[in-house]
Amino acid sequence: MTIAPSPETARPDTLPGTAGAPTLRTRPAALLLDFGGVVLTTSKRPGGLEAMAEHVAATLARAGHRRSAAELLPVLQGGKKALKDWKNASSRLLEPTELDHRTIWREFYGSPLTAAEREVLAGSAGQLQETITRTLTDHAVRPGVRDLLATARDLGVPLGIVSNAHSGRAHRAILAEQGLASAFAVQVYSDEVGIRKPHPGMIELAARALGTTPDRCWYVGDTFDRDVVAGRRAGTGAVVLTRDHHTDRPPFPVAEEPDLVLEDPRGLAGLLAESRPDAPARPPAPPASAARRAVSALLLDHGGVIAVSRPDGATRRAFAARLAAGLSAAGYPTGTDEAVDVLDRARAAHKAWKDQNEQADDGGTAVAEIDAPTFWVDLVGPLLEHHGTGVRHWLRAEAHALMVDYARTKSTPTVRPGVRELLTAARDAGVPVAVVSNTVCGRAVREELVEHGLDDLVGAHVYSDELGLRKPDPTTVRTALAALDADAARAVFVGDKPHRDVVAARAAGVGTVVLVRGGSTGDEALAALPAGGEHTPDHQVAEIDEVAALLRGLVARAGTRR
Repeated sequence: MTIAPSPETARPDTLPGTAGAPTLRTRPAALLLDFGGVVLTTSKRPGGLEAMAEHVAATLARAGHRRSAAELLPVLQGGKKALKDWKNASSRLLEPTELDHRTIWREFYGSPLTAAEREVLAGSAGQLQETITRTLTDHAVRPGVRDLLATARDLGVPLGIVSNAHSGRAHRAILAEQGLASAFAVQVYSDEVGIRKPHPGMIELAARALGTTPDRCWYVGDTFDRDVVAGRRAGTGAVVLTRDHHTDRPPFPVAEEPDLVLEDPRGLAGLLAESRPDAPARPPAPPASAARRAVSALLLDHGGVIAVSRPDGATRRAFAARLAAGLSAAGYPTGTDEAVDVLDRARAAHKAWKDQNEQADDGGTAVAEIDAPTFWVDLVGPLLEHHGTGVRHWLRAEAHALMVDYARTKSTPTVRPGVRELLTAARDAGVPVAVVSNTVCGRAVREELVEHGLDDLVGAHVYSDELGLRKPDPTTVRTALAALDADAARAVFVGDKPHRDVVAARAAGVGTVVLVRGGSTGDEALAALPAGGEHTPDHQVAEIDEVAALLRGLVARAGTRR
């Protein structure tokens, strides 16, 4: 694998150049081009920042704020540097969002100024951003671009722009001034759509807008960290780089490679003209690692499946004493008995919260989980408000530490017989395991797994408080399947709650759903489940040993079919 060079090690001769790559022999259904570095190249305009400082000074003066251009020049220099650093950091994210104009001018450029001056800049942010884009740089059409656009027109290949831009309207105006705007059927700019490359959604949006899909498009950019990564994440048919200012000096090493690197766009017209038309779309190949597994994954609930819990008055009271001591030390005198009462009432409020939030408000599947600040500030806080408003601030500051302690002491867990044997059987069969649990504190669950010596047998963890969603939301199960690179249809999910576990697993497409008795759902309720209902599992078992037998049977049957 070729790694794009870091800024310290960049050498143009390390970049791949694969003229005639197979992916470029198929004519694209659409051709998507970056703006800067592909269609146009930019150059710094001498005195541009000084001219912008004059413009900002005039903008502030109209509102009665007197600043000289000399004062504002370092302000703009600092904002420009901060924006560059932010862009480079954003390139590391999987799905980065774009800054809005008000944020750019209030916080990046305007942060050293007064609050009033910042609001003036924020109020004119869109115009200021267009002006600074046009003032700091000159734009020139790159060699070969006009030939490329003409070739695409003659072949009937639609064109789109896909560009990170803090002023899409400036870029649209520049294209129009160069006589190029009419060549593009769609223009996608990050400030207008709210996301930025390497977010694959930029390319996906452009492809869909042109009536196709990314796998049938070529994408041409000039950077590794934004363009090549975005193209690969979007699954484009081919990714091409045309070298420009930033190509050879990415801000960090990048593993993804383009299909072709050109010195400039001049070679693109010939490649497009020589490509074969009417090629069928390529179906995506299933992940090889998932394809090798007879059973793709074993997903386990924690409470009721891995462990059963019982109330423990002594540990609850010990936590109440620690809570009371913390409150008292912060200036909110609280006795242990009062803390016990507060915690009992908070548990009841939490149960009511869960009952009210069992289904998504919008009728969809997104079921939110409570977070630590909400629990402690909104549920516990009102019960301590006689201490004054400061107690809520203390609870907010201590919320996460309190939640770990609370979760570890509200009940005492005991690992169910057969769990270790089940996890070992899964490991021996090459079946990866994930824990998928509704909990107020995933950290506490992890600590329990470590203490019971089970953590090395678990490959992935999905906890509702960390994900922000809880079962029956299928996102919980889908997240675990994604982490294990698992085919849902060949996965096994084991839970103890029909209305949460079974519903979530079914909605996520899990092929085999098992309910274990002895958890939080009574045997009578499980026995009364209707055949074929959305809450009805494929199997009900009394002991974890039966799950291990079921797993071994599924693996063996898959082996005989081969």
